[in-house]
Amino acid sequence: MEELARLAGITVRTLRFYRERKLLPPPRREGRIAWYDDHHLARLRTIAALLERGHTLNGIAELAEALDQGRDVADLLGVGTPTEEEPVRLTPEELAARFEGEVTPENLAAAMELGYLGTDGDQIVHISRRLLDVSSALVREGIPLAEVLTAGARVRAHVDDLAEMFAELILRHGTEADLHRLRPLARSVVEAELSLALDRRLSKRDEKDAETD
Repeated sequence: MEELARLAGITVRTLRFYRERKLLPPPRREGRIAWYDDHHLARLRTIAALLERGHTLNGIAELAEALDQGRDVADLLGVGTPTEEEPVRLTPEELAARFEGEVTPENLAAAMELGYLGTDGDQIVHISRRLLDVSSALVREGIPLAEVLTAGARVRAHVDDLAEMFAELILRHGTEADLHRLRPLARSVVEAELSLALDRRLSKRDEKDAETD
């Protein structure tokens, strides 16, 4: 315990306090000896970084509980599941830096429920760098993360239907290999249609504004 406290730059008394608050998992015991490892040191450094960012100990405890109960990265990524998306590994403090003040237990739980986030030891894994970059950009623009996640859930329902439609179309005239080969074409159709739909939406808004003027 003294060695761990020294490496973390805290006192043994503070370390005991963190353990009592369940901010730190219990050590591995061999008889009367308690062994701490890199997992405990990483957790202490995370606590320090989150405290520096203004999180309270109660908030950190809730975040730790949400992460400890979150989906494992193996469940998140699947075994051998093909993907064009690039997963991203983050520490809890790096995630907090991406979404200043928006990383709450409720938002973590929502992101894990959507399948955006999973845990791997002391790291968090986001399933898609593109989604991570877009969501953090929207939050920087002033849109609350909770609303971004709600929108993500709505988008998920629509794109699942679109994926099923394209899969049925391609498999009706081809094989599973064709489905993998032609997926960029399906993605291009969706991207183009979304762009056109936004054009129509903006055009209608401009017309409405002109009528108001």
